[in-house]
Amino acid sequence: MTHASRRRPSHTVLVAHPSPELYGSDRVMLESVSGLVDDGWRVVVTVPTDGPLVAELQARGASVELCPSPVLRKSVLTPRGFARFVRTSAASIVRGTALLRRERPALVYVNTITVPLWPLLARALGVPVLTHVHEGEASASRTMRRLLALPLFLSRVLLVNSRFSASVLSSSFARLGRRAEVVYNAVPGPDRRTPPREFIAGPLRVTYIGRLSPRKGVDVAIDAVGRLRDRGISAQLNVVGSVFPGYEWYQRELAASVGSKDLVGSVRFHGFQPCVWDIVGDGDVVVVPSRVDEPFGNTAVEALLAGRPVIASATSGLLEATAGYRTAVTVRPDDAAALADALELTIHDWDTTLEAVGGDADEAERRHGVAGYRERIARIVREAARG
Repeated sequence: MTHASRRRPSHTVLVAHPSPELYGSDRVMLESVSGLVDDGWRVVVTVPTDGPLVAELQARGASVELCPSPVLRKSVLTPRGFARFVRTSAASIVRGTALLRRERPALVYVNTITVPLWPLLARALGVPVLTHVHEGEASASRTMRRLLALPLFLSRVLLVNSRFSASVLSSSFARLGRRAEVVYNAVPGPDRRTPPREFIAGPLRVTYIGRLSPRKGVDVAIDAVGRLRDRGISAQLNVVGSVFPGYEWYQRELAASVGSKDLVGSVRFHGFQPCVWDIVGDGDVVVVPSRVDEPFGNTAVEALLAGRPVIASATSGLLEATAGYRTAVTVRPDDAAALADALELTIHDWDTTLEAVGGDADEAERRHGVAGYRERIARIVREAARG
C-alpha cells in the first residue's frame, strides 16, 4: 500500500518552499523549520534552485533537496511564462513524486500558495498537507483569487499570517476563511539595539528594505526624498534589496530617477544584504511605501524591534502590523507628498520618538517573539500529522 497511514510511523516533515532567497516569508519559514527541528522532527526542505536560504536551512539542522517546482508568478500569464510553467510542472511531477516516495513524510508543510503542485502530489500519495499562507491579494480579481485558493481545499490545516490574509481567503471561499488559523509571523530582532541619535544633526537618514519592485513603491520613497530637498530639508535614503529576475528594468528606472532628480549623493543602493541591522541602526527612520496590498509587514516590525520609527502605507496587512505602536505612522499609498510630510514630522517629533522607541521595541518582541512562534508551529504540526 502507498498510503502513509499503512506505512511505518514517520518522523519526517517535508517543507515545500518556492524560493532560495532570504526575504520576508523565507525568513519566517526558517523559524518554522527551527521549531520543528527543536521538537524532534527530521525536516527536509525542497526549493527549486540553490541560493542563500540553503546554507541557513542546513545550519538550522534541515536537509535540503533541490527539486524543480512551478511557481505562480505574474509571468505565468504571458504565453512564454505559461509554456515554462507547463514544462516545469511535467518535470516536477516526476521529481516531486520520487522525493515523496523516498522520504515518506508524516506531513507536507507547503509554505505559501505559490507552489500549488505540492498539495496535489502529497494528497495523491495519501500524505496530509498543511499550508501556510503568506499572501493576501485583495486587489486581484475574484476569479484569480479563487483559482489561487483552490489547492487549499487539499490541506488538512490552513495557517495565515494575518487577519487581513484570512479575510482575503474568506472573500474567495467562505469555507476556507472559517478554517484558517492566524499565526503572526516570527520576526527576529537585532542581537543588540543601536540607540537612535539624540539629535537629528545633518541629513535625516531614511532606510528602505525589501524587494525592488513597482508594487513596493521604492520610487515613491525616492520622490519623497526629492520633495524634502525642495523644501530645504536634507535627507539620505539607503535602499537595501534586489529585484526579481525579469524586473531589472525597474532597477534601471530607479537609477534614472535618482539621476534626473539630482539625488545621486542622497540615494544609495546597497543591493541584497543577508544582515540589515547595521544599516538600520545607522539610520533614523524606516519606510515601507507599498502601493498595493501587503499580507503583513515584517519590515515594519523589524524597524520597531531595532528601536526605529516606521512610516508605512495605510493599507492591508501593514495597518495590522503597525497597530498600537506610538512610533509607527501610516500614510496614503502611492503618495510621495504624504510620505515627505511624515518624514518631516519625524524630525519635529524626535524627542517624542526617543521616549517611545524602547516601549515599542519591547511590545514588538512580545507580539512576534521567535520562541513562542516556534512552539506554536511545532504544536500545530504535531496535531496535523496525527490527524
